[in-house]
Amino acid sequence: MGDESVISPKDRFLTVYGRKPVLEALDDTALEVDKVILADTVRGPNAAEIQRAAEAAGVPVRRASAHRVKVLAGNGKQDQGVLADVVAPRMRSLHSALSDGRPPSRVLLLDGITTPANVGMILRTATAAGLAGVVVPRRGVAALDPMVVKASAGVAFRAPVLRCGSAREAAEMLTEAGYGIYALGASAGASVFDVELPRRAAFVLGGETNGVGAEVGELVTKWVSIPMPGEVESLNVSAAAAVLSFELVRRGSAARG
Repeated sequence: MGDESVISPKDRFLTVYGRKPVLEALDDTALEVDKVILADTVRGPNAAEIQRAAEAAGVPVRRASAHRVKVLAGNGKQDQGVLADVVAPRMRSLHSALSDGRPPSRVLLLDGITTPANVGMILRTATAAGLAGVVVPRRGVAALDPMVVKASAGVAFRAPVLRCGSAREAAEMLTEAGYGIYALGASAGASVFDVELPRRAAFVLGGETNGVGAEVGELVTKWVSIPMPGEVESLNVSAAAAVLSFELVRRGSAARG
């Protein structure tokens, strides 16, 4: 697990890159921007515009090499030589959440969901439903970048994101902490509307093409499905997440506790 007393920046910030997203973050008084990093190659009016906006928001600007900015942004094509670390107040490590005196009773676990639009919409829906945790692994799932933020309509900044290395690692940690692991699968016999749930439960949402991966599948307590009387085989994963999230609202079990 590493030294859990050292909080990774990836567990504190959402990084946005590109001139327009950075300026929008700086102009949004509801957001706390920790810092802006500007490539040495960015000069002239563009640099001046970002410097002015950062100064107005009281945010420090650091200079770095263009290569360093690309590495930090994780996207060499669209960073435009600038990024900003935006504080995500509800984002923390899964380890931290499970060590809490009152860990979340219901969480979603994303496994292999690689489309940013789906990740963003799931974060928006889960936050709207009052879920206290959405586990977003750093590997195998779309990076929490401006496309995810846009798809969430900005809700990603305040979503209850729980970070860990991989979905398998998360499933192991959740199992050890006493959670039942429930995976959504179209062919499962048990209905998500009828299944009895333990005090703590995690719901695995699988990737767009292959569904829940075999590594996580080995740890699943029970497979459940969304009944579909119509002639459709499956729902988009973000739509399935919405059905599940609001079924938990209906049961009165979406929140922590």
